[in-house]
Amino acid sequence: MNFKPLFDRVVLKNLEKINKTKSGLIIPESVGDEPLYAKVVAIGTGDNFDGNKSEMAVSVGDHVLYNKYGATAFKCDDEEYVILRQSDILGVFDKD
Repeated sequence: MNFKPLFDRVVLKNLEKINKTKSGLIIPESVGDEPLYAKVVAIGTGDNFDGNKSEMAVSVGDHVLYNKYGATAFKCDDEEYVILRQSDILGVFDKD
């Protein structure tokens, strides 16, 4: 991907939506909500506009849960991504 986010922005690639509940019920496409589970594909430097340095809490490859209302969707190299501020990421899943 030829895109580098600025400041505290993070680029995410949505992961496949799970269309089945743990008990095995299949959820139709029309009922499901937008996926909130994504993989981090690029991160900014962590700088803020006011010059204060903010550390990035996520790294490339992390699987995260994010707030969809803070994200902006875009296309790059025929792939769909979302970009948002680091503060709109709700948490990071364990690697195991």
